Amino acid sequence: MKTGLEQPLENAKTSTGLVFAAIVICGWAAVHIYSVFFHALTAPVWITLPLILVQCWLYAGMFIIAHDTMHGSLTPNHPKLNAIIGKTIMFIYAGFDWSYMRDAHHAHHDNPGTAQDPDFNADDPHAFWPWYYKFFTQYFGWRQILILVGFTLAYIFIFGADYINTIIMWAVPAILSSVQLFYFGTYLTHRHQDAFPDHHNARTNDYPRWLSLLTCFHFGYHHEHHLYPQEPWWRLPYRKFGTGA
Repeated sequence: MKTGLEQPLENAKTSTGLVFAAIVICGWAAVHIYSVFFHALTAPVWITLPLILVQCWLYAGMFIIAHDTMHGSLTPNHPKLNAIIGKTIMFIYAGFDWSYMRDAHHAHHDNPGTAQDPDFNADDPHAFWPWYYKFFTQYFGWRQILILVGFTLAYIFIFGADYINTIIMWAVPAILSSVQLFYFGTYLTHRHQDAFPDHHNARTNDYPRWLSLLTCFHFGYHHEHHLYPQEPWWRLPYRKFGTGA
């Protein structure tokens, strides 16, 4: 049961988290719709490339918000809303099954950096691409392929999107965001290189806050995440730098 002091803090964290989530989701939707349906690929590369990179970054942000819902930290006092938001984002992101990914993520926290960790490549805990391939195929299968094909056909034949735009301005940012999330949030933080500080087998990327936000929405402060999995992404810098409640 929450104390008189804890409840206002929880409410404030929920409100802040929802505001950040709305900004990221609405920002992604705006960039995505413009990029796929209105952007001309004949535009200069200095216009097209930032659109791809910004959408990639916002895709990563959406995934991190959905990740928070797996820990119940987006709206901790409203578990049904928490699950609805998580399921919606995961479906939009790549047709993922939120419940399956939630269970796998909790298995990761229970057995980090071991053969029982679904996000870890125990056969080769150093090489990037074999590990990424295992990570990708762990979650992306025929269900996701069929859903994304359905999205693509609807975009082209119902909403009138250009086929090339759907590839360059939608598929490319989505795939790049998966590489970004894996590299900064899983590979660098769990690979067997330097010694780990404790049994969580996780380390923190030593980045300033602005670079941590740009790389992976602070998910690179990964040891802090394993120590405080109930904290939403935007509070991880407080845990790393020891400021804030």
